[in-house]
Amino acid sequence: MSRTLLAAALIAGGVASSSLVLTGPAQAEEAVCPLERTIVQAGLGWESADFHAEVVSLVLEHGFGCTVDKVPVETLPALQGLARGDLDIMMEVWVANAEEPWLAGLEAGTVTDLGVNFPDAPQGWFVPRYLVEGPDAPAPDLRTVADLARYTELFADPEEPTRGRFYNCVTGWGCEQTNTRKLTAYGLDELYTNFRPGSGGAFSAEILSRVARQRPIVFYYWAPSGVFGKIGDDIVMLEEPEYDAEIWAELQSSDNPTRAVAYPNAPVHIGGNTEFVEAAPAIADFLRAYETTTAETSAAIAYMEDNDAEARDAAAHFLSTTTAWEGWLPAEVAARVRAAL
Repeated sequence: MSRTLLAAALIAGGVASSSLVLTGPAQAEEAVCPLERTIVQAGLGWESADFHAEVVSLVLEHGFGCTVDKVPVETLPALQGLARGDLDIMMEVWVANAEEPWLAGLEAGTVTDLGVNFPDAPQGWFVPRYLVEGPDAPAPDLRTVADLARYTELFADPEEPTRGRFYNCVTGWGCEQTNTRKLTAYGLDELYTNFRPGSGGAFSAEILSRVARQRPIVFYYWAPSGVFGKIGDDIVMLEEPEYDAEIWAELQSSDNPTRAVAYPNAPVHIGGNTEFVEAAPAIADFLRAYETTTAETSAAIAYMEDNDAEARDAAAHFLSTTTAWEGWLPAEVAARVRAAL
């Protein structure tokens, strides 16, 4: 979005502020990008990843004088593109969901781990609290994933009522494959339809709608996210066997697993193509210093949803209203970014 259009969008959206409007390219033009080409980021398609990618874009554009593009891509193709050099930066690598291709890239030396973006990312299978708690709860004994075998009727698939419906991730996301394997390992693949929404937006909208209407639903989700920001207190994570690294590795490598465990509550990393990292060490240093929290990321998502704002707007708001990011950068680079806001 051009600076003019961004300013207009902020004003039209009711969040106009002189501190948010990008005022011009003069400061950015003082910097010379270390690469004589466009830097390409993975556009992963969910809110938190889009927010972080736009923070990086604004810093690279105004602080380093670079041109940046963001290519829409799913998790597994993104890791492959990162290894090939089609992509330079991937701001959210959920290692637990795509461990095999991530480790393969690291071992081959084609991918570089640039550190932790945010330190914890809880994820698992959830049901609305009203289904399992309270005097009128229809499933008070539903506590674990294994218990789902007794509740197919409660979660009946409208297109195949003899089976329940499990709301999985979007096809192509790393979590979709993990959840599919879990359904098999827990013996639920014959009892539940493995339903994959068409997009991240459709996925979250269906969850929020069903919870608001107090309709039964069992689904996978994660934090940070807008869903957690809105209904985190109204949902309950189902228990799974405690995380075990050996069983987890077995689950990730098998098409017909017999055992599964809970997701690890692991940090989310930043990945870089190794040739890019070596060619642009100053940018790599910025990305190594980049570190946020789950709460900060959730707040950015809430800002987008509450103000009907784009990820770039939320990134501008974050840079305009906080100062911690200045420590990620040399003083002159941070000054150029600050001057452009």
